[in-house]
Amino acid sequence: MALSADDLIRLDALLGDAEACGKLVANLRQQFPGLSLTQCDASDVDHEQPFRVQPGFSLYLVDRSDHCWTITGNPAQATGLVVAHHKAAAPSRAS
Repeated sequence: MALSADDLIRLDALLGDAEACGKLVANLRQQFPGLSLTQCDASDVDHEQPFRVQPGFSLYLVDRSDHCWTITGNPAQATGLVVAHHKAAAPSRAS
């Protein structure tokens, strides 16, 4: 399943909905049942270029059409999504 222009509009709407951020993975699974979905820490994919970046996570597109999956920037090749969660910054301490 490749991502169409309409899919990208729906995807951006989900990503931009701050209230739904806590339910992002569930919402992605519901809206895009044909795509595989993986969650990880942002450090697991820090050498890759994210498709979208949000305050709490980055979103990557996955191409699983070959034997090994790869990160892609091309929605027409996307067969999956990776949600890479950013670690919350530790509060700074005033001296």
